[in-house]
Amino acid sequence: MPEKRCASALTELRKLAPDDVSPTAGGVMFPELRRTVTGPYSSAVEHWMRRALSLTVALILLIVLAPLFFIIWAIIRLDSPGPAIYMQERVGSRRRKSGKRGTVWELRTFIFLKFRSMRQDADPFIHKEYIRRFCNEKLHAGESPEPAFKLQNDNRVTRVGRFLRRTSLDELPQLINVVKGDMSLVGPRPLPPYEVAHYREEHYQRFASLCGITGLWQVRGRGRVGFEEMIRMDTEFTRRASLWLDVKILLATIPAVLFGHGAR
Repeated sequence: MPEKRCASALTELRKLAPDDVSPTAGGVMFPELRRTVTGPYSSAVEHWMRRALSLTVALILLIVLAPLFFIIWAIIRLDSPGPAIYMQERVGSRRRKSGKRGTVWELRTFIFLKFRSMRQDADPFIHKEYIRRFCNEKLHAGESPEPAFKLQNDNRVTRVGRFLRRTSLDELPQLINVVKGDMSLVGPRPLPPYEVAHYREEHYQRFASLCGITGLWQVRGRGRVGFEEMIRMDTEFTRRASLWLDVKILLATIPAVLFGHGAR
């Protein structure tokens, strides 16, 4: 049975992904897992200062918000069957080396954490198909008022899940990813392998940075821009990345979350 389910999943992803996608260990479809991306030069000192900021803030928030974590966990369990924490494999990157030609980043996958906002039996095909059309900018008028990154009016989302998404509280478990070093507080979003499968060569430049919980796209566009504009914002961040830019984006994230700008 597990072999049949795996084969079925691979067949489904082949329908959605380009021909250059090949299976990796564990049956996960992901193109060129060992790909590297070269971004602008960044010193080791700056890199570790940014890491220290993310780690310190994440640890403080985890301690202060611990009661809220428990409350959300309990409400999710009471609202619908299934675990409170949703785990998914996502594609990010890690810093490998830095030299005169720039800083080299290696693509990698890791387990991404969120509070569950959908029904446990939610069909993933719906989102995979939506992402395929979003990446190719083929959404038709009437399906969405604009080419939003997040699927709107999704009946797979639970009552509690809608509130968590509007307030961005579903993102809180990613603070654990930050502490583990999988993510930073600020950076391009980590993506599912089935979305990266639709990337062209120039799109990979957005991975020239540690992925993050918030970033330029979240504070400027957050669900209101098309695919190419999202890529442009993420690539702009990788070119301008610095400790000061991290601080400015973190401060700009506060009103974006409080007023729900672009939240779906």
